[in-house]
Amino acid sequence: MDDKKNQEEMVKEAVEEAKAKAAEGIQEETEACAEAEQTTEETQEEATEETADDTEEIEVEEAEENPEEAGKEKKERKFGRKNKKDKKDEKIEELTDRLTRQMAEFDNFRKRTDKEKTQMYEIGAKDIIEKILPVVDNFERGLAAVSEEDKSHPFMEGMDKIYKQLMTTLESVDVKPIEAVGNEFDPNLHNAVMHVEDESLGENVVAEELQKGYMYRESVVRHSMVKVAN
Repeated sequence: MDDKKNQEEMVKEAVEEAKAKAAEGIQEETEACAEAEQTTEETQEEATEETADDTEEIEVEEAEENPEEAGKEKKERKFGRKNKKDKKDEKIEELTDRLTRQMAEFDNFRKRTDKEKTQMYEIGAKDIIEKILPVVDNFERGLAAVSEEDKSHPFMEGMDKIYKQLMTTLESVDVKPIEAVGNEFDPNLHNAVMHVEDESLGENVVAEELQKGYMYRESVVRHSMVKVAN
């Protein structure tokens, strides 16, 4: 019995001794880890401080060389995240720019179309006016051939009223005769077919109108056929 008891006590003592050594080893490892961790943190802090110092020195040098550019770069670094655009903003700007270009193109197309319509209208109007002018010429020649006695005849009075109404209608649509006689010859308005010597008139002056010319708005429909003096 005593031997068995002694063996149990020896085992118990061995276990306690092993636990004590194990606890001591764990404590040493913990202390070693803590010391290593502290050393690492100190090293990182020193490295960070050195980097910051180096960066500050570089910035100071750059600021001394180019203060305006250095201030701009510092501001960009400070507000870099705020100024950075996300994908939604970039997409909105892209679509806005595309819409602006399309609206500009549409506006140019509308203006070009309106201009073309105006030109087509004027071309068509001038074509109709050119076809009416011979009728006006016949009216004027017929009325000019009537004697003074026959002008009071009801038929001739009616024809004169029709002629005046026709001229009023043409004038209402911006058709007007070109002034010629007594004015200086203008090749843009007049077509000189004859030259005459007339001392009573100045040089290059229209002496007589052989066929009346007309303008539609600002363009010539038919040039005046004239005689030019001297």
